[in-house]
Amino acid sequence: MNTPPDAAVLSIFNHLFASVAEEMGVTLERTAFSPNIKERLDFSCALFLGDGRMLAQAAHIPVHLGAMPASVQAALAHCAPFEPGDVIILNDPYLGGTHLPDVTLVSPVFLADTPAGTTPPPPPFFVASRAHHADIGGISPGSMPLSTELYQEGLIIPPLKLLAAGQRNEALWQLILRNVRTPAERDGDLAAQLAAHNTGARRLAGIVQRYGLPTVLGYADQLIDYAQRLTRAAVARIPAGQYTFRDILDNDGQSTTPVPIQVTIQVRGEAMLVDFAGTAPAVRGNLNAVPAIVHSAVVYCLRCLALELLGLPLPMNQGAFAPLTIHIPAGSLLDPHPPHAVAAGNVETSQRLVDVVFGALAQALPALVPAASQGTMNNLTFGGQNEQGSFAYYETMGGGLGAGPQADGGHAMHAHMSNTLNTPVEALEYAYPLRVTQYSLRTGSGGPGQHPGGDGLVRAIQFLQPVTATITSERRAQPPYGLQGARPGQCGRNTLIRQGEEQELPGKTTLDLQAGDILRIATPGGGGWGAA
Repeated sequence: MNTPPDAAVLSIFNHLFASVAEEMGVTLERTAFSPNIKERLDFSCALFLGDGRMLAQAAHIPVHLGAMPASVQAALAHCAPFEPGDVIILNDPYLGGTHLPDVTLVSPVFLADTPAGTTPPPPPFFVASRAHHADIGGISPGSMPLSTELYQEGLIIPPLKLLAAGQRNEALWQLILRNVRTPAERDGDLAAQLAAHNTGARRLAGIVQRYGLPTVLGYADQLIDYAQRLTRAAVARIPAGQYTFRDILDNDGQSTTPVPIQVTIQVRGEAMLVDFAGTAPAVRGNLNAVPAIVHSAVVYCLRCLALELLGLPLPMNQGAFAPLTIHIPAGSLLDPHPPHAVAAGNVETSQRLVDVVFGALAQALPALVPAASQGTMNNLTFGGQNEQGSFAYYETMGGGLGAGPQADGGHAMHAHMSNTLNTPVEALEYAYPLRVTQYSLRTGSGGPGQHPGGDGLVRAIQFLQPVTATITSERRAQPPYGLQGARPGQCGRNTLIRQGEEQELPGKTTLDLQAGDILRIATPGGGGWGAA
């Protein structure tokens, strides 16, 4: 398209493309089997152009969506050429994934029939979904073990065709189901992802039928250009300079040694260089994060600031990455060599990355950036055997949000790289042999200040039969920082209650629990803002 874009029409296409991803998400939510997907909404959907550029996303999980372009690029690199009806599956963190429970499907979308015996042209679009499967094998139920190598974390799936020309690869499908503890759940959740892709392909076909492919692709390019211009304009409003910040992960689960993450951000006009030199080398435990997660965290922070700096939402597409140059030291915590363990990098290290990036940008924008939120997802997995067979479950828990210059922090909410819901008590008790004995605010856990940080929550679960449980949590030793003279939020606390006796638990632990045991998780409060 050579004519300047019409702003109203551009907005229409922006919402049209986003609605495709949103409707995919509705399909996935309503057809999934596992509580982790249908109740907690631990999934994401997005739309891509045929060259792999992200075009639109639904408002799902930030850590998924910023990293999903790597999955689409991996599918392009390993599985082309494509035919109508192909679906690519992958979860390998070193080949486009993030951690093994996040299973990604990528489907090419063809909009015209190909005559028999001829090679179809490259697809103009791809649709993709990423869902956290509550078990993908590995050494502990829930596939979030305190691992020391990737092989312990579950089944590793490189980019492969799960469906080829519409025919399911039955051998691959059965291989996956045979290597997980909950095959019926995985069967249903994978089928739900396929249903979501069918929805996305139908909606795209409807848009193209109405407007024509050249017009649709023209506005797609213009939307990416528009997002790039907006992002550059937002960066230009950040005072030029160099800003360095350092924060610390409690430990890697294999030792008590703290693990630092450091960033230096240079802002020059419309460009931003984000350099993680000074970050710890890759660790023996599972806090290592692949570079796609780093890109997710940085883009998320920039999008949050752009909304405030410009006063309008920034379309989430490939244009949002354009002003950024990100340097990650090879072999570091943020760019480990395989087969380093990575299960917690996606959930815990991603949260600390946000804290570090915001901590640096708070120096440039002190009247805009909030204090640290809880800085952890408080991951809990458990599993065991009952009369129906094996069961496994995974959930994350909210905590306190950091206060800002204009408001107190929110209470008991998922923050930053997590955007899931809690599992309702009724749904949890219906699906698993347990009883939730406490679910309440952790009053007073937010950091004091002119604007106090938000309070965390307390969730206590009594198990009614033996299970193996793993807790992977952070901010148990290093509290969420306050800003502008305010105090930090309180650290989280994990407790085992057995026969009335309380035992303090470390932030990362695996336990064999007896019937009647209670796990009590008190999540961190957010940091305060401003001297009281």
